[in-house]
Amino acid sequence: MSPVAATRELTDLAGRARLVVMRLARRIRQEGMGDEATPSMISALASIDRFGPLTLGELAAVEQVQPPTMTKIVARLEAAGYVVREVDAGDRRVARVQVTSAGHRFVERGRQRGAMFLAERLRTLSAEERAAVEAALPVLERLLDGDA
Repeated sequence: MSPVAATRELTDLAGRARLVVMRLARRIRQEGMGDEATPSMISALASIDRFGPLTLGELAAVEQVQPPTMTKIVARLEAAGYVVREVDAGDRRVARVQVTSAGHRFVERGRQRGAMFLAERLRTLSAEERAAVEAALPVLERLLDGDA
């Protein structure tokens, strides 16, 4: 196979893989969270839940969005009762965003529903297909970790 054909083949594989991973992730997220929150809200809430109290600037950096965008997302999360802003004891000019117990339950419930959705989809596969998915996971994890 020529280098050009090999490159085209890899590019086609990358495009198909990207599309299926994005669609699957979106579907799991939709099934897990429903219409209760936007994908941006869900992502921000999960980040706050994972990393603990964060300033809006830190959260914007984690989520790779501009601070004004994050301000709007956090305002919506606050209105839903999923987060609270707390003034930093060391610097009263700084506020940190923290997940409420309702926000944590929302994240956990979404994760469980997403996992149940995927388990139901996996149940529709043959034993051989499920084995192929399981065998592909270490390779996909290597791609994610950048060690491929």
